[in-house]
Amino acid sequence: MKQHNRAMTKMIFCVKKKYPHLFSFLFTVLVLSGFTLLSLLLFHVSGSNSIISIVAFFSLAIVLIARYTCGYRYSVFASLFVVVCTNYMFTYPYFKLNFLLNGYPVVFLGMLVIGLMISTMTKRLIAQAEALSEHEKQLAEAEKERMRANLLRAISHDLRTPLTGIIGNSAAYLENKTLLDEEARQELVASIHTDANWLLNMVENLLTVTRIHGETQTISKSLEPVEEMVSEALQRLSKRCPDSVIDVSVPDEILFVPMDAILIEQVIINLLENAVVHANSVKNVKLFIEADDENVIFHIKDYGIGIPEDLMATLFDAVDISQKSETDGYKGRGIGLSICKTIIHAHHGNIYARNHAKGAEFIFTLPREETAAD
Repeated sequence: MKQHNRAMTKMIFCVKKKYPHLFSFLFTVLVLSGFTLLSLLLFHVSGSNSIISIVAFFSLAIVLIARYTCGYRYSVFASLFVVVCTNYMFTYPYFKLNFLLNGYPVVFLGMLVIGLMISTMTKRLIAQAEALSEHEKQLAEAEKERMRANLLRAISHDLRTPLTGIIGNSAAYLENKTLLDEEARQELVASIHTDANWLLNMVENLLTVTRIHGETQTISKSLEPVEEMVSEALQRLSKRCPDSVIDVSVPDEILFVPMDAILIEQVIINLLENAVVHANSVKNVKLFIEADDENVIFHIKDYGIGIPEDLMATLFDAVDISQKSETDGYKGRGIGLSICKTIIHAHHGNIYARNHAKGAEFIFTLPREETAAD
């Protein structure tokens, strides 16, 4: 049913955009016909006592026509139609035009003026709303450009660092292979392996971004079991961090959530890897899931150094981490957490972080039902 309504709404807006005057004409005829029939029904039930309600009905019709049609001609026509229709159908003698009744010219001239004023004010409000919307779009576009520039800086830094290490260590190995003992060779190869894995993680994050379609940040979602998705994420994490131990707790209820499972797996992997690798947790990292009527809530909790307060405000932004110290323990956070934020917002969820008494906690939510924006 929802899909049918969306398809119908989409078709209507397509017709309005392609044939604006045809749409406006048909809409005006439909609205005036509908409100006239309702007014006749009300007049039949209540008689002449319903004239005030009928005028209010027709005023609403004028507002609707002014709101959804292009130009002034349709709302002006509606105002004239209301005056003539009220005289013809709802003023004695009924179903006859009589503009010479005592007091009629003043009353119905007033009705015409009010109708035109309603039309003009509605069009003006629409123009102001459109101007405000355009201004907001420009601000949003400027913010996207700023984030895009910061993301490019973060990517260039994050890619350059492991590549430099791989090139340097491989060159040292090739040039001094005969001079190095087995332990030194193993150390160089292990370092290359670590940097290569880090580079692979970065590439996976970048590929993740490409799954989110363009500037609209739309994604293809399907109902997925949360427990199965978490299990897959933990398996992928174990290949990247073989020594990691994660304590997992999920509700007894089998939860199905509309999502792109691969994207949400990437979010969980990014957050768990941050907790395992960078938090210096003295206890096992915890992943536990809760659910209420509207959302499924994911918690990733560590028992380590916590998050510096000066980083909280920009933690999920694609900041230029080249300005940060390499020893701050947050290598790569500029892109990984930014991607987490992008993915969760594309799912119409929320993500945030907070410190607790013994470490840090990342929390994100996913709606249990499809939103109207989808």
